[in-house]
Amino acid sequence: MLEDKPIDDPSDPETEEEEEEEAECDPVELKKSRNKALTEFRFRVEQAILGHYLLVKRSKRNPPNENIKNDELSIKLWGVPLLPKEGHEGTDIVLMKFLKAKRYKVHEAFTLLRRTLKWRAEFRPDENLEELRPEIDSLWFSSGKDKEGRPLCYTMLGNESQKKLLSAGDDLKCRDYLRWRVLSVEKAIQNLNFRPGGTDSIIQIIDLKNATGPAKKEVRLIYNKMMTLVHDHYPGLVYKNLIINVPSWFLALNTLNLRLITQKSRNKFIFVKPSKVTETLLKYATAENILVQYGGLKRENDTEFSTDDKVLEVNIRANATGYIEIPTLEAGVTVTWDVTVVGYEVAYREEFIPDDDCSYKILLQDKKMGESIRNSFYIREPGKIVITVVNGSYAKKKAFYRYKSRPSVPIFMFINK
Repeated sequence: MLEDKPIDDPSDPETEEEEEEEAECDPVELKKSRNKALTEFRFRVEQAILGHYLLVKRSKRNPPNENIKNDELSIKLWGVPLLPKEGHEGTDIVLMKFLKAKRYKVHEAFTLLRRTLKWRAEFRPDENLEELRPEIDSLWFSSGKDKEGRPLCYTMLGNESQKKLLSAGDDLKCRDYLRWRVLSVEKAIQNLNFRPGGTDSIIQIIDLKNATGPAKKEVRLIYNKMMTLVHDHYPGLVYKNLIINVPSWFLALNTLNLRLITQKSRNKFIFVKPSKVTETLLKYATAENILVQYGGLKRENDTEFSTDDKVLEVNIRANATGYIEIPTLEAGVTVTWDVTVVGYEVAYREEFIPDDDCSYKILLQDKKMGESIRNSFYIREPGKIVITVVNGSYAKKKAFYRYKSRPSVPIFMFINK
């Protein structure tokens, strides 16, 4: 049975030791020890940069040439200078990510930083995506933010272009695909702000709907390599990996892979079965920031609404009927509304009810909801739009909606002219 929660291994000795140490430490002393570790790490990084051995090991026989010296003095990571004396606000934030990844052990953090810089020099992950095949350029995009302002970055692994790319079995194509996956993370990092109080991590949403199965050797290789690369060279950059629409084969495949990394890193992976996608995404982002295909209200290139428009919510009890009323106090306007119900599978009805008792009600639509709904109606007389949601299930449902009105002229008047 799939569970929309991280794989948990309570017997992880490293995690238990870390939690016990933090629980026993006084918060003030813990903060002091971490600040001390940051100070030591800053000093070590600065000495390595000024001594020209951050990128290459010191050697009396082979001293670095002038080009290496100049490159190393101006070295940056994710756009942030690593030389502390430059006074960049983001330097400490970046260095702290490496410290946290190694439980504030300065030597291990320094080793991790050097390995990351060496890998970047060889892999060149910050180069332009244009060098890759154009058919895979549409498989990644950023849309919306979570409740803390982190970018929501989507990867569509079930896309038809991805299947064609990997079905060829060409090693070069698979390397290109892995490179594209890494560059997608780099593209997301460009949206971050490494400043105190800024957003310095992303949420990855990996959609496995219709994804290629486990029999494909290249697919397994890419999954494993990508997980390792993010863990080893992007510490603290990915706040959560929400792997949605998870088939059973994927969970079985990655259970063993996740046991190879620490508990803290494992908790960053959330596996979500199809029926729980919207519910899980709402734990991290608001409805207006979640795409309509995942049960939210956000539409790309939307000309009607933005994430700044107020969203209201209504709780509908089990085996009960809920009502949403949109007042329309003046004629000559068009009212547009968005509605979504978490989990769908409810009876849905829209009608316009005029204030004048002598006027007729107008049924707009009556259907079973299976997706987020947007509709509009031209108001000829004061009244209200009434939306009826019938929840026939044994679980409580939550509905989200928003609306706005604008002066307009009905289409039939243009046709008559």
